[in-house]
Amino acid sequence: MSMLKKALLALGLLLVVLVGIVTFRTYTVFTEQQVQVEPITSAFSRDKNAAVQRLSRAIQYQTISSEESSDSNSEFESFIRFLEKSYPSLWQKFPPEFISEYSFLFRIKGTQSSTKPLMFLAHTDVVPVDAETLHKWRQAPFGGDIADGKVWGRGAIDDKGSVMALLEVAEYLVANNKLPERDIYLAFGHDEEIGGKSGAAKIAEKLKSEGLEFEFILDEGGVITQGIMPGIQQPLALIGIAEKGFANFKLTVESTGGHSSQPPTNTAAGIIAQAVVKVENAPFPADLSFMNQTFEKIGNYADISMRLPFSNLWLLQPVIESAMNASPATSASIRTTAAVTQLKGSSKSNILPTEASAVVNFRLFPGTSVQDVKAHLKKIINDERVKIEPFMATEASSVSAADSASFELLEQTIRSIDGNILVAPYLVIAGTDAKHYEGLSENIYRFMMVKFTPESLQRIHGINEHIDIDEYHQIMTFYHALMTQPF
Repeated sequence: MSMLKKALLALGLLLVVLVGIVTFRTYTVFTEQQVQVEPITSAFSRDKNAAVQRLSRAIQYQTISSEESSDSNSEFESFIRFLEKSYPSLWQKFPPEFISEYSFLFRIKGTQSSTKPLMFLAHTDVVPVDAETLHKWRQAPFGGDIADGKVWGRGAIDDKGSVMALLEVAEYLVANNKLPERDIYLAFGHDEEIGGKSGAAKIAEKLKSEGLEFEFILDEGGVITQGIMPGIQQPLALIGIAEKGFANFKLTVESTGGHSSQPPTNTAAGIIAQAVVKVENAPFPADLSFMNQTFEKIGNYADISMRLPFSNLWLLQPVIESAMNASPATSASIRTTAAVTQLKGSSKSNILPTEASAVVNFRLFPGTSVQDVKAHLKKIINDERVKIEPFMATEASSVSAADSASFELLEQTIRSIDGNILVAPYLVIAGTDAKHYEGLSENIYRFMMVKFTPESLQRIHGINEHIDIDEYHQIMTFYHALMTQPF
């Protein structure tokens, strides 16, 4: 037998073995079954039509958060007065504590206060509506209209749906003397959309000064997805176990300036341009750790297109990374991202700038710090003429466990409401108020009981924001079950 035939035979045998290993792993690596629970038999029986009317009314208050003092202050004041009238039993028995004027905290005493309390977060502020998009809205953005089985308007999902659902459940429990075993804390920030530094951060600061520790803290962030996760046909509830950090970096170059008719070899603007190109051409490496956690929970339910690559990362990780890099959304879920958002040079076309600058916005993957990013920029730019300084920076959150009793409670509660829903942990790529509560619990999660498709995701901060009435009822059922289930 010739050497060529021997080589081909060896190659063929190797290929057969490789295919065998890949096939074996595809059908044996992911074996975890989703928890099986009995359907919920909720005793929550508050007048749901009246609850929908109150949500409608809440949306009509234009509680738009702003960096500067604004006309919205009176809207926040009016909204708080509306809440006090709407939930009298809660307000009278457990009066809220106000922080920074418009954020507030309820402490609902349970029947067994010796156990660690639970905390639920939501925010009352909303993002503004672009006046140029008003004609595209099917209903007025602050009308709170009830039509087609939905409640329409800014904040219906983000986040007055959560605010009102939590208050509905709390009022029901207090008014009917059905207090849960554990103490329940409800914290409502008024500036989440602009960072939460006056609201959630101040509430958290107060609670930390009291030495409190919570069994779990639950905020917005994760949702139920349908048709979003490739290879998964069933609805998938993604519970955020961490969120990315945020950091702006300003790159600055100073020069003597002058007239453009006598330019130097490199102008300040040119040097900044070179630095920006270097930043965009040197992305942070991919990290599949969160994707792995997600697929450990749901891999057994995925079709072959996803089971095969994720069960054979030892061989196919570069292929997976390449596929995920093809989409900005999926790429953002596996790395620290960099986005050049601002450039500044001369004020006139014939004048050389005395200073040129660029702002790069980074979203930090857990494990990557602000200082790591600065070191990365210094290394890749490698130009002493470029000054590199961070501003408006927040580190990535810590990572909560996906196998804790608190996570399991969330999982069981979700599946008791709908047993067809799969549940898995994931990384939240946006920011939430939850980041300010670091240190108050080992179990900080982000989830809202609302379903989204690829199309409906655009409703968040977008045109025609609305919530299905049935889903709003489901959110109340979810919160009620979490507050009252003993564990």
